[in-house]
Amino acid sequence: MTGSVFLSASIPDPRRSPKYAQTADTVAITSAVSALVHVILGRRHLVWGGHPAITPMIWAVAEDLGVSYGDWVTLYQSNFFAEEFPEENKRFQNVLFVDSVENSREESLRRMREEMLAHDKFQTGIFIGGMEGIVDEFHLFQSLQPQANAIPIFSTGGAVLDLANGSEHAADRDLWEEMDYVKLFHKLLEIPVSENREPPSKSIVSPGPKTRSQD
Repeated sequence: MTGSVFLSASIPDPRRSPKYAQTADTVAITSAVSALVHVILGRRHLVWGGHPAITPMIWAVAEDLGVSYGDWVTLYQSNFFAEEFPEENKRFQNVLFVDSVENSREESLRRMREEMLAHDKFQTGIFIGGMEGIVDEFHLFQSLQPQANAIPIFSTGGAVLDLANGSEHAADRDLWEEMDYVKLFHKLLEIPVSENREPPSKSIVSPGPKTRSQD
């Protein structure tokens, strides 16, 4: 079994981040997230940080596929956002809650991201749409997982466009133009269409719901 896949994605909020909302393609972001889950669920382990727009998308695709998704995903959440957790959180078996940093949204997010990116061995990071946080996650992913491939999906717009400068993938036309995301992710992740969806090996099953503390 190969390493896990990290997903960093969000739909820009025009009130919080009008700059990124202007370039974001909401349909493309939704399609790309759904396609990624469709391609890897039951084939690769998926890790992401909970987001109120993204988690329900992942849940919907998981339901359609009928795979034992609880064994194939790990969802991280910062307790700083406890009052905003989407209902779908309760439906995933592997949710890791990370203690918040009192009165600090940014420090709480950083703590969660460091926990999330330091406790797994990743093969690839996929970056879709997003706001400022996706840029932070991209650079932290590169720092903590230097062996992994960090791939921005430029066609989704938003903050991923800021990652083009200096990216080894900036010249890849498929990342800018290919809108058949199922096809794209099969290629990028080197997952044959014929590869069966199977139960995970015990070595990649993440712990059940619990809280991680860095105190």
